[in-house]
Amino acid sequence: MGGTTAGRGIPAGDLRLDNLTKRFGAVTAVDDLSLTVPQGSFFALLGASGCGKTTTLRMIAGLEEPTAGRVLLGERDVTRLRPYRRPVNTVFQSYALFPHLDVFENVAFGLRRRGIRSVDDEVMNMLALVQLDDHGRRRPDQLSGGQQQRVALARALVNRPQVLLLDEPLGALDLKLRRRMQVELKRIQTEVGITFVHVTHDQEEAMTMADTVAVLDKGRIEQLGTPADLYEYPATAFVASFLGQSNLIDGEAAGGGGDGVAVSAHGSRFWVPAGRARVARGPVHLGVRPEKTHLVDSVDRVPAGCQHVTGVLTDAAYVGVSTQYLLRTAWGGELSVFVANNGAAAALPVGTQAAAYWDPRHAFLLPREAGGPARSTPTRDQPVGAPS
Repeated sequence: MGGTTAGRGIPAGDLRLDNLTKRFGAVTAVDDLSLTVPQGSFFALLGASGCGKTTTLRMIAGLEEPTAGRVLLGERDVTRLRPYRRPVNTVFQSYALFPHLDVFENVAFGLRRRGIRSVDDEVMNMLALVQLDDHGRRRPDQLSGGQQQRVALARALVNRPQVLLLDEPLGALDLKLRRRMQVELKRIQTEVGITFVHVTHDQEEAMTMADTVAVLDKGRIEQLGTPADLYEYPATAFVASFLGQSNLIDGEAAGGGGDGVAVSAHGSRFWVPAGRARVARGPVHLGVRPEKTHLVDSVDRVPAGCQHVTGVLTDAAYVGVSTQYLLRTAWGGELSVFVANNGAAAALPVGTQAAAYWDPRHAFLLPREAGGPARSTPTRDQPVGAPS
């Protein structure tokens, strides 16, 4: 699109939130939020209900007025502009299509409202983009949920906004259709090159589509980065647990030496590569993802150089691509282990004494807040896979 947003003459640029704050009485919904969404990117605001993501979206759209801070598009401060004066459109979960208009006229509505008389080419191009060019004369109630969502998307995009806001747009769709629409949304965003800001509570949805994800909690950003960075190298226990599952073992970091950080947990010794440690001393969570944890029925079968804990299998759930086990240690903690159903090993029955092991290069180390909730805290009397 070059230096301007197509068809509007508005200078293009990044979306910037500058110390954005929103309070509702004594409740702070968004707390001094600052971030930059690069022009032309697919950006996701991810978090649980009540974390402030939808309020943030509404302030970008102009539907909520900030208590403090600014919203900027390029170098233009739009904080006090009314919604219809901002180069921003929103697609809601409810679609909000006009039931008395057919698909073509729903998409054409914004163009006609702006006084554009010749709309045929733009509308048909947009319907082709969302693969509904043969549905122009159908009414919304003649369409599936996924088709209605595509019409809502086309209606928003036909106005060539600088930023498209997506407020839980796939939440009303069933799982299979939602996954298909994730692929379609990413394809459309890549094709049109418009900045997409997507609000969702669905981790898979954010990681599938977004170039960058901001994980929100209590109105603040816990971590911002690519999906791979957030998943492989979480910054906090909240992010580690919110994005997928993590085994977090409480311990004490004794400091770094060479290329690793030594960790003790109730008399056991572990280590984590220095490049995967967020902290080198003090209370920590030693983390490892369930799919990077392996299971054997004897400690003797743990490969050299790996770290392990032992316990009893208390649950085994077959979920197709993997079997998900729970291992209860002698100290009361439970570790999740996801074993791929690839035929390489026989399933282990509940009640089996087993060892869960992992390569230290797949672990990570996070700071643990004093007085925080107790986590899995395995202990052993001898070193467990610690380097010499």
